[in-house]
Amino acid sequence: MGNSNKPSTFKFNPIYIYGAILIIVLAIQFYGTGGRPVETNWQEVKNTMLKNGDIEKIVIVNKTEAEIYLKESSYDKYKAKLESGISAPSKMGPHFTFNIGSVDVFESNLEKAQKEVGESSRVILTYETHTNYFSEIFSWIFPLLILVFFYFWIFKRMSKGGGAGNIFSVGKSQAKVFDKESRVSTTFKEVAGLAEAKQEIQEIVEFLKNPDRYTKLGGKIPKGALLVGPPGTGKTLLAKAVAGEAEVPFFSMSGSDFVEMFVGVGASRVRDLFKQAKEKSPCIVFIDEIDAIGRARGRNPNMGSNDERENTLNQLLTEMDGFDTNSGVIILAATNRADILDRALMRAGRFDRQIHVELPDMIDRKEIFEVHLRPLKLGKDVNVEFLAKQTPGFSGADIANVCNEAALIAARKLKEVVEKQDFLDAVDRIIGGLEKKNKIISVSEKATIAYHEAGHATVSWLLEHAHPLVKVTIVPRGKALGAAWYLPEERQITTKEQLLDEICATLGGRAAEELIFSSVSSGAQNDLEKVTRTSFAMVSYFGMSDKIGKVSYYDSTGQSDYSFTKPYSEKTAEVIDAEVNVIINKEYERAKNILKTNAEGHKKLAELLLEREVIFTEDLEHVFGPRPWNKTKEEEKAKEVIAASAEDKDTVV
Repeated sequence: MGNSNKPSTFKFNPIYIYGAILIIVLAIQFYGTGGRPVETNWQEVKNTMLKNGDIEKIVIVNKTEAEIYLKESSYDKYKAKLESGISAPSKMGPHFTFNIGSVDVFESNLEKAQKEVGESSRVILTYETHTNYFSEIFSWIFPLLILVFFYFWIFKRMSKGGGAGNIFSVGKSQAKVFDKESRVSTTFKEVAGLAEAKQEIQEIVEFLKNPDRYTKLGGKIPKGALLVGPPGTGKTLLAKAVAGEAEVPFFSMSGSDFVEMFVGVGASRVRDLFKQAKEKSPCIVFIDEIDAIGRARGRNPNMGSNDERENTLNQLLTEMDGFDTNSGVIILAATNRADILDRALMRAGRFDRQIHVELPDMIDRKEIFEVHLRPLKLGKDVNVEFLAKQTPGFSGADIANVCNEAALIAARKLKEVVEKQDFLDAVDRIIGGLEKKNKIISVSEKATIAYHEAGHATVSWLLEHAHPLVKVTIVPRGKALGAAWYLPEERQITTKEQLLDEICATLGGRAAEELIFSSVSSGAQNDLEKVTRTSFAMVSYFGMSDKIGKVSYYDSTGQSDYSFTKPYSEKTAEVIDAEVNVIINKEYERAKNILKTNAEGHKKLAELLLEREVIFTEDLEHVFGPRPWNKTKEEEKAKEVIAASAEDKDTVV
């Protein structure tokens, strides 16, 4: 009674009818109007049925099978052998059947058997040919069924998302449409930081909501905006906010959705996308990761490959700003590889605005933390500003990951709230990897690691422009056997002195190994990679070498064609290599001299590391004293220089 009002979950499907018809056809084929005759053998026919005179006739079917028809008076005698129910043979026969092998042999055996039982038991022998129409029809229908299977199964997956899911709709647009019925809930309030980018995007949304405010002054709606920035900075989140705020249809798709194994499909999908967009104008079209189809033409390294991507890009260029106008259709796109995009795609009239979404600064990180900390139960010692200072260079996605990892760490420790230390552990986990305290390290290896990391700490602490050190550990994390955590200053430009100090501090570990153990290990591989890249950039990119001069061989636009030669001669390459070696060797000797001068402090740090495995800024201050360089004095000096230059300008005027 309680389930009487429960709605039925059964849903009718037309395929059920086809299944029922197939079952009926098979039943008629195998059972006919009655059941099939029972299998027997020649010995039973000869010794029982013929001998007792129970057989009325025998029919040879297709020269291979004999069907036995019993006399009506003898039917009850064999009733027990005949199956009951729907599968039982009819009373009219045939009742039994068996395979005869050869017709001549069967006729000979039957003639002998009848002579033995006498003429009174002679049976009628006839021949028939039966045609299995079902088998013949199935033999030519089966290949068609295979084709239908491929049509519905294989092609459906090859054209996934292509409209109705069949091969004829593979050229249709795969964009998801968000309108009044399926509105996105994200708003600009949920996008922390990115004040300038939000202002640019919000203006486009305002234009769609109140076009008269702009058009009465002669302004036109922007045709497109390109969001450019590193991964995880919030480009797609901004697009979601636009979809949530704008009261117009919003088309969303990825650049890879245009690319398909079929030739011409990409261009067809572009045409169909803009056709749908024009029908719902005004609207917004968002293409995520547009570099999948927007790569500069003529730079494809795969020589001889088809130009499907270029055809798709050409169609996109035509639709965005070609002979036909797309009034009311605004294109939003996002990429983190703007340097490889085609120039024709980047020009005004297609993307009128390029909005750079950069890594958040400290103020932006504070706002992002406030958003992601809302659902967490925080301890009293959690300070948002402190967390923002501890995460320089982190993107919005990284900060979200920090908050989640901190909550997981607190839960693992059975805490009721997420505390400050949990966030610090989460930052360490993301930067360095998972701690591997159970990793087996010999005593000599542990000493080498301790002196190596103490060397980094000592040199960086005693250099003016090196990044401030936060902590040093010799607990293995990820692939690293030890690590030193720094708090990089958020610089917009870097001077030559700062780069040289960073190289020197990075080489401090290798220098410590050579001084203490009179040998070097493979543990400095990562350090050597860093200093080599930095030194090469100083010489060939930043113009910081007197021998090479004030030239840069770096193409920041990324628009240069692929070539097999370097942008400088072999002689210049030799000079670059020599200059890189000079910088590295000079800073290496400088690091060794610092360690020799402060050998006692270096040894104390290494012993402290071996004892505690982790040391912090306070420990370095205790050994070497506070760092003598005060950044506030530098800032005041810079302000004085600016003020003095302003006074000179006024005097000239």
